Amino acid sequence: RCKNLSVSFWNSYWMLPSDVCGMNCFWEAAFRYDYMKTHPSEKMHLAVVACGERLEETVTMLRSAIIFSIKPLHFHIFAEDQLHESFKDILDEVPYEGRVNYTLYPITFPSESAAEWKKLFKPCASQRLFLPLILTNVDSLLYVDTDILFLRPVDDIWSFLGKFNATQIAAMAPEHEEPRIGWYNRFARHPYYGVTGINSGVMLMNMTRMRRKYFKNDMTPVRLQWAEILMPLLKKYKLNITWGDQDLLNIMFFHNPESLYVFPCQWNYRPDHCIYGSNCKAAEEEGIFILHGNRGVYHDDKQPTFRAVYEAIKNYSFGDDLVHSLLQPLELELQKTTHTYCGRVYKVFIKQLTKSVRDLYARRSKGR
Repeated sequence: RCKNLSVSFWNSYWMLPSDVCGMNCFWEAAFRYDYMKTHPSEKMHLAVVACGERLEETVTMLRSAIIFSIKPLHFHIFAEDQLHESFKDILDEVPYEGRVNYTLYPITFPSESAAEWKKLFKPCASQRLFLPLILTNVDSLLYVDTDILFLRPVDDIWSFLGKFNATQIAAMAPEHEEPRIGWYNRFARHPYYGVTGINSGVMLMNMTRMRRKYFKNDMTPVRLQWAEILMPLLKKYKLNITWGDQDLLNIMFFHNPESLYVFPCQWNYRPDHCIYGSNCKAAEEEGIFILHGNRGVYHDDKQPTFRAVYEAIKNYSFGDDLVHSLLQPLELELQKTTHTYCGRVYKVFIKQLTKSVRDLYARRSKGR
């Protein structure tokens, strides 16, 4: 049904009153969340927003999710109309029928402010803010930017949902580990979460809780629900924010810190964790779990370690031997990057990946 949704439907959706669902929907959603926690074979839901020249990068991210994940995956892909056919052509050829499904959606924003939201920070980036209001039948969701690569099963970050306490609705990683190079604590002109802010490139959400929560804010003494708070936040802070929707999330969780679960830096490892010297201790010990190639580092020569991992996963063919077709060629490329700060710690880029390959083959051998 979702593949053919029209823009006019979503435009009319935003006119619904906030209490249209009522208590029946509340209890249904609460039951659904408990059901998913006790039924581990339930699909994991992953969302991404792709605009402009992001097709290849998005497909590479999806491939990385498919390679190692154990439970079935459902991809929710929000993309500009001209990209839909290309996504369909590529994903329909994925050789994992039954384990991987996808739904394509148009890019849509509230009708009265669509142009303003679409241009915020990067084209279409703020679409993620509206996922709880669009995907009303999805209980929990992992949102990732297009420049994400999974180096271990999606199942492992999905399991953080079971670690949320009664007040937590979402999980993200800190923007920085080292305050001396932090952006928010040095330059932000708005409130932000914690010491160095949070990065929204990897965001795990219990959307049932997000939809029903009333958020404290600095605009009104009355607490507001998710659907009610977004536009007032934008109007108040649009002249003070630099990173668009991520800044709005920082403001929201500054006022509601009890609602955020913070996971360690190796779940959202970015160039800032190594270009000034290694400062993600968890990655040094266990390896990188999720690689985030922001600043376009997959596509230039500034950070060859990041580009090497991206190229290796992009060029891997499903069904090929992972050791000889992925790990060994990647390690040779990484060894060529030791002239850079990130290259000096290149082993963190392959440590978890090696373990993920070993675990995958172990699972396959047990299944025979």
